[in-house]
Amino acid sequence: MKDHAPVIIIRKKKGGHAAHHGGAWKVAYADFVTAMMAFFLVMWLMAQKPEVKASVGGYFRDPGVFDYEKSQGILPGGKPGVEPVRASESAAIDPAALKNEEHVLAQAADRIKENLLKVKAFKTLRDQIEFVVTSEGLRIELVERAGSSFFDSGSAALRGESEQILTLIAHELGNLKNDVVIEGHTDSRPFSNDARYGNWELSADRANAARRVMEIHGLGAHQVRTVRGFADTALHTKDPLDPRNRRVSIVVRSQAAVTLDQSLHARP
Repeated sequence: MKDHAPVIIIRKKKGGHAAHHGGAWKVAYADFVTAMMAFFLVMWLMAQKPEVKASVGGYFRDPGVFDYEKSQGILPGGKPGVEPVRASESAAIDPAALKNEEHVLAQAADRIKENLLKVKAFKTLRDQIEFVVTSEGLRIELVERAGSSFFDSGSAALRGESEQILTLIAHELGNLKNDVVIEGHTDSRPFSNDARYGNWELSADRANAARRVMEIHGLGAHQVRTVRGFADTALHTKDPLDPRNRRVSIVVRSQAAVTLDQSLHARP
């Protein structure tokens, strides 16, 4: 049997020209075009109205609200899409008007202090009345101390001097057009073992007792907008058992704060 002839295999290498026609440059070009598109979108968005910005922002937060076939809005019964921000809500409060109102409320606080100093019978309690003016308005705190209280112990019954102090405060606040909020607070000491009446009920009853006296002696009709009982949920000091946590707060709300709240609650 004859031997087979050897098989010769020739391998040919292709030239290097194909590298110039590969797809790598396309990827780089696509990245460049994407970056330019994003840049121009950002520039376009910066020039748009607040309503457009709110809609675009709403889409990226929750794209589902823009699906008209599957969604009826963020809240049940709402309309699809994101409602634009109203100009009245996005507008900043006029700093000059706010400062002027703070000045008026500070003057009212000074007059109350002066009147308290004129009555010697208030000497014991007037040091327990605190005043602070903030963007919220004027806050007047009737703070209890050990052995010195505005109410009978464990009761919503006001003492005689306390009624006179509230009468004086009401006369001054009645000259203003501002809304008033009255809050009642307690410390964290359990009021009683009766589950039907505790610190919640006591704080609300004390706030209401202050409201009744003030409405009789100077506050305008419908000037009191809210009466709240906080129990021990908004302590005045770090010590939950500190008697200074037992207090009644009279908040004279600034017109700016009221206007802002009304605009927020006016949204459908």
